[in-house]
Amino acid sequence: MFKLTSLNLNGIRSAARKGVQSWVERVKPDCMCVQELKAQADDVIGTFDSMTNLQGYFHFAQKKGYSGVGIYTKHTPSDVIVGFDGGEFDDEGRYVELRFDTPTRKFSIISSYFPSGSSGEDRQDAKYRFLDAMGPHLLALREQREFILCGDINIAHQEIDLKNWRSNQKNSGFLPQERAWMTQLIADSKVLDVYRQLHPDTTNACYTWWSNRGQAYTNNVGWRLDYHLATASIGRTAKLAEVFKDERFSDHAPITIDYEFKF
Repeated sequence: MFKLTSLNLNGIRSAARKGVQSWVERVKPDCMCVQELKAQADDVIGTFDSMTNLQGYFHFAQKKGYSGVGIYTKHTPSDVIVGFDGGEFDDEGRYVELRFDTPTRKFSIISSYFPSGSSGEDRQDAKYRFLDAMGPHLLALREQREFILCGDINIAHQEIDLKNWRSNQKNSGFLPQERAWMTQLIADSKVLDVYRQLHPDTTNACYTWWSNRGQAYTNNVGWRLDYHLATASIGRTAKLAEVFKDERFSDHAPITIDYEFKF
């Protein structure tokens, strides 16, 4: 069994203070994708560049205290790909891909942090530009190799993916254009939303993010924003998915999926 976790840390130093490293020691994932490091190389190397027996690989944003993604793994990759568009989103530190290729298999694990458009029109426009770039990239990748993309997608795809869908239809994260992009990606690239494959109808238990406003977490007024998107032959091996909510390391919860394939 291959255990893969994804977690938006909302700051790696903050998550560490809240006990995320102890949790990783207990859960023992084979690989963990993280997003929103909010740190630079100098902050991470020598301190957070490994967790338990997992070695980290990172893509840092140029702007301090902003974005950034990483992958911790117990397996040594055959290649490390940092960035995907060669432009504005690579500057923001939103994509790292580890390749684990063998003579008989091409396979990647990707950690990606999709932009949020909630802060205003400019960032929503940037989010659409990101989606316009990411869609063709994943389609092309699918033609070359199997992959699992883990990340904070910042899109709740269906009505069952957030508590108050009716009142959020005009808000970033649940806009028709964003949801249509997800639908099209799944159809065109034949990738699987792995959690939904295992739990097609789950509502309240599926949420992975809660606003810090009001009592959203206490009342479970959440959104499902964190995903495993996998090519079909890999995604169909998924056996168990868990969203861990007993402790809070971030405003997101880690989602862990067990895949029944040999690494």
